[in-house]
Amino acid sequence: MQFISDADVARALSFPVLIAAMESAHRRSKIEILDGFMGNEAAQYVIRSAVDPGRYMLSKMFTSFPSNLNGGALPAVQAVCVLFDGTNGRPLAAIDGTSITHWRTAADSALGAKLLANAAPRTLLVIGAGKMARWLVRAHRVVRPSLHRVLIWNRTQERAFHLADALKREEISAEVVTDLDAATGEADLISACTRAHTPLIKGANLKSGVHLDLVGGYTPQTREADDEAAQRARVFVDRRETAFHGVGDILQPIASGAIREADVLGDLYDLAGGAVQGRRSAEDITFFKNAGGGHLDLIACETVFTQLGMTPGD
Repeated sequence: MQFISDADVARALSFPVLIAAMESAHRRSKIEILDGFMGNEAAQYVIRSAVDPGRYMLSKMFTSFPSNLNGGALPAVQAVCVLFDGTNGRPLAAIDGTSITHWRTAADSALGAKLLANAAPRTLLVIGAGKMARWLVRAHRVVRPSLHRVLIWNRTQERAFHLADALKREEISAEVVTDLDAATGEADLISACTRAHTPLIKGANLKSGVHLDLVGGYTPQTREADDEAAQRARVFVDRRETAFHGVGDILQPIASGAIREADVLGDLYDLAGGAVQGRRSAEDITFFKNAGGGHLDLIACETVFTQLGMTPGD
């Protein structure tokens, strides 16, 4: 069995390669998934498993400790993935799962934007300046290279300025904003990755044609966009099973009666396979909930494994 480090993952992957692999995988039969959760929002242990019959199997084990962000030494989420041969069950590789989480989360959102966002957005608003923010900016700019201006809002301004400086070092035009409502009205694409329990994105402030990418709300209690945002938009998710399993940006507007379950029009399998229409016009507001799932980890790990020139026979 091989050990694949975060450096190996970085050497193997690029966003064009991973996004293409994800789109291709979503045109095949659905990968089976099963999640197990223990603990609570303060200290959680999760096992996500996925099976692509006859190809690969995978388990990802990760912890979520949001308090780690206060010290700055450790990320909130830390993980390891184990990839198995789907034809004989042999363990193939243990892969740094923290790195995989960054790559596959950002690629998932970017695939949503590729299939739903307008063709030439100019202004990207990033809400939340945590570890994922820079990954999301990079991935979105791969599928929409017209994004030349990045606005950053964060509850703690110091972290927003750190992110802006990091993006500028990558020659990306970035600026910190303090008026979130005003910035919301300027944005052509909004990517939010927070742990907010009260919606930060207000539907009343959205301009026509904007694409919403909601990444952070990961429990029934957390959400990033309000009921009006869901009502005004064409709503899509990355995968129905994970989105309806327990994320507030889908469950809360359904519970309030703002939308119905039928108003969630499709997922990436539907969009990539052409079963549903995404954006109908340049004026549509599109709403994409990135809820994650073990199938995305499997796709990312398979891509790393093959990009490194490894085969199940190694």
